[in-house]
Amino acid sequence: MTSDILIIGGGIIGLAIAIELKKRGANVTAISHDFHAASAHKAAGMLAPSAEKIANQAMNELCRRSLHLYPDWTHKLEELSGLDTNYWGCGILAPVYEVGDTTPPAYWLDRQTIDYYQQGLGEEVIGGWWYPEDAQVDNRALAQALLTAAQNLGVELKEGIKVQSIGQKQQQVFGVQTNAGTISADHYILAAGAWTNELFPLPVRPRKGQMLSVRVPEFVPEIPLARILYGEEIYIVPRRDRRIIIGATNEDVGFTPHNTPAGIQTLLQQAIRLYPPIQNYPIEELWWGFRPATPDELPILGTSPCQNLTFATGHYRNGILLAPLTAALIADLIWEQKSDYLLTNFHYSRFHHQSSTSMLTHPTIKTTIDVATTNHNGRDVPAERLYEDKPLIIGGKTFQSRLMTGTGKYRNVEEMLSSVTASGCQIVTVAVRRVQTNAPGHEGLAEALDWTKIWMLPNTAGCQTAEDAVRVARLGREMAKLLGQEDNNFVKLEVIPDLKYLLPDPIGTLQAAEQLVKEGFAVLPYINADPMLALRLEEVGCATVMPLASPIGSGQGLKTTANIQIIIENAKVPVVVDAGIGSPSEAAQAMELGADALLINSAIALSKNPPAMAQAMKLATVAGRLAYLAGRMPVKDYASASSPLTGTITNN
Repeated sequence: MTSDILIIGGGIIGLAIAIELKKRGANVTAISHDFHAASAHKAAGMLAPSAEKIANQAMNELCRRSLHLYPDWTHKLEELSGLDTNYWGCGILAPVYEVGDTTPPAYWLDRQTIDYYQQGLGEEVIGGWWYPEDAQVDNRALAQALLTAAQNLGVELKEGIKVQSIGQKQQQVFGVQTNAGTISADHYILAAGAWTNELFPLPVRPRKGQMLSVRVPEFVPEIPLARILYGEEIYIVPRRDRRIIIGATNEDVGFTPHNTPAGIQTLLQQAIRLYPPIQNYPIEELWWGFRPATPDELPILGTSPCQNLTFATGHYRNGILLAPLTAALIADLIWEQKSDYLLTNFHYSRFHHQSSTSMLTHPTIKTTIDVATTNHNGRDVPAERLYEDKPLIIGGKTFQSRLMTGTGKYRNVEEMLSSVTASGCQIVTVAVRRVQTNAPGHEGLAEALDWTKIWMLPNTAGCQTAEDAVRVARLGREMAKLLGQEDNNFVKLEVIPDLKYLLPDPIGTLQAAEQLVKEGFAVLPYINADPMLALRLEEVGCATVMPLASPIGSGQGLKTTANIQIIIENAKVPVVVDAGIGSPSEAAQAMELGADALLINSAIALSKNPPAMAQAMKLATVAGRLAYLAGRMPVKDYASASSPLTGTITNN
């Protein structure tokens, strides 16, 4: 039986959501490669929105609302599972070594007073802050309680499942490809933590943390620590079972495993400085884990580019703290169709809002072309008063420019850079093979462009078979990651065995597209202007179709107008006219047909003045789009006077 909801990820976030949805009546399946490998098992369980001094207002509210839920949430979990979560409202002390910020929302304790709260602090401590509302939970006990509660409620838990890709077609997920076959559901939730980017192009990176625990010796009659110590780059978390957790390093080293002498030494030195008695306690355990970090260190929550896929990932240091509220918000969103106002602050699109290209915006935002007209008083009238245009959305990303350019055939790199700038384009296609082999004209190309401002479109130019194209596409995705576009899954798919006319192979293109879509690529296939092939490529899940206007590099202009019109009429994905356009008038004509965008390289690069031609193509693209939106006048078989005949002066 197909589940209502399939949750990808078996960590604390995935399990919390599974339980919440199951309690509301959903049929839920959760899959995980290893439930015990999740970052929740590797943490310390601090619930510390105050001590961490979270500056972001929305994040601060999110954390505080979740902390408020914790006592009741853990109590209900304990009832469902029969297991103790060891939630402990112990408060947090934040000792300091020098005077700093004196205005946080907490209680300041001088050295004498802080000694009453906690004896044995290091000699360098001059005082500290007391955060009575912060708390802790035994993260391992919590994870086990969640797992048991989910089982007791009837959530279907599938362990040992390695997700290979998320299959997408026409902005819908149709299944999850795994080592156990395809698993399908009506709705999907991506809660894969630090492994998110392996399945979907989101900017989530693993941030390694090393930790250790010591045990209070039996000859010490009482547990010497009664509350968490939150120091400078160190925290010490006492447990009621006499364990003391010490953490954690923060290392941007990918998925590099194991503890290191340097990491453990740093933790021990800082811990001993803060609380010297700990140097005499026996070390019990060393471990490491991977936090799911985003560029702004805030989670990614809510809707996705796919209508039946929801994101709940990137919680970084606060996954345990945010579990109760994340579960409630995601369940509300999916099961009740209620969206909390806070979710807008954690939408995946915010990372592209920060880019100077403004590539990604919320799909409901309308855009305008950057033109203006002049009224009879000589004043500019903004274009937005004339019309509104829907944005160009490709692979879940929104682009303002409808002109894409290439990087080949230029006389030198400087000329190419000037032309890209003059074109105003936001997508530049790059031949993966030529860049990797430093082919003539491509030396240093990848490093020459500013990839914070331009979206890379790796292409499989030079590939003659589907298998070759798939392999090069994978290399292109890695190349984009190395250049800072970690969430770039775009590929311009070219399969061209015909070396004379350079016509694409329709069968090989379709085969390669099917495989690449399964692997999570946003595929932009270069094809002959074949309406049936365009339809098949759309059905397998391609992000666009890119019919040629005439043979690539020929400059012959629009030779396939009738077929392109049929493709545009039938397509539900963007249609990008690619290849053969030689002049701005032809570019405008293609846009007037209703094409969503153009890809132009040779006409710019081989002109006498490429930057000037690039600007001309930019203006032609804008003019053609505006003309299409305005609507052409009807073609008539007879003349029609511009001026009316009534009211004319006659001799009568």
